[in-house]
Amino acid sequence: MISHLRLKAYGKINLGLDVLGKREDGYHQVRMIMQTVGLHDSIDIYRKARQGIAVESNLYYLPNNEQNLAYRAAALLMEEFGVDAGLSIRLRKFIPVSAGMAGGSSDAAAVLFGVNKMFGLGLSKEQLMERGVKLGADVPYCLMRGTALSEGIGEKLTALPPIPQCQVLIAKPAVNVSTKTVYESLDAMELREEDHPDIDGMVEAIRQRDIRQVAGLFKNVLELVTAGKYPVIGQIEEEMKKRGAVNAIMSGSGPTVFGLFINPMAAKAAYDALRFGEASGLAKQVYLTNFYNNL
Repeated sequence: MISHLRLKAYGKINLGLDVLGKREDGYHQVRMIMQTVGLHDSIDIYRKARQGIAVESNLYYLPNNEQNLAYRAAALLMEEFGVDAGLSIRLRKFIPVSAGMAGGSSDAAAVLFGVNKMFGLGLSKEQLMERGVKLGADVPYCLMRGTALSEGIGEKLTALPPIPQCQVLIAKPAVNVSTKTVYESLDAMELREEDHPDIDGMVEAIRQRDIRQVAGLFKNVLELVTAGKYPVIGQIEEEMKKRGAVNAIMSGSGPTVFGLFINPMAAKAAYDALRFGEASGLAKQVYLTNFYNNL
């Protein structure tokens, strides 16, 4: 009997993000290129004899009840399968919160995987993904991981070949954004054809394993809203490119920015500048990581 599992919940970035419109049910139709990165949260799951779910984290402001996606993920499977036991979930958060990197969704995905394994529920990854979309549009991808084309509301996933490895510099400025508000603001805008990313072109560049062409096609339609409101996003992007990034772009609804570096020394120098040096006032959190494709 498994009594304890330690899991890693990996963050994601959007290499390209397009919004095609709003559906009648209120969800938005999207086309995105998703990529898992090495930056991750650490999750410990403990089986308890007494029924109930307890959540604790290293961040005092995160909810520890059903408002927490990790809690809801555990409850979803335990209620469906009538699990006659309890669970204690300890989260150690490192992925920036409310930052466009799917930290909460990744935590939920890891807990779905863990509960399935701990209690021997026998669900396949695909069956977990079907349940995961009930928790959030990014949860199925966070179970799948790697490089993928995401369509629909984010639940229609097509695996893509791994992109050649490189360094990923992640920087989150000291602002938080509401995904709901960003999408509502986008709905009120009149978009031009050139505002939309070339997702098909990026898919082809990925298949050709051409990292420079992939980076050259970076575009996130939501950046029109978030970067328009917070100029620091563009400032961070320019700082990364000035210091050797092949390109830099905002992830998700923001405000996190990431830059891709082929030269490890340039990546480290840019990290030092944003974390400790002359550009340190631009970002509150800075991480240097890479792509994660070990699925």
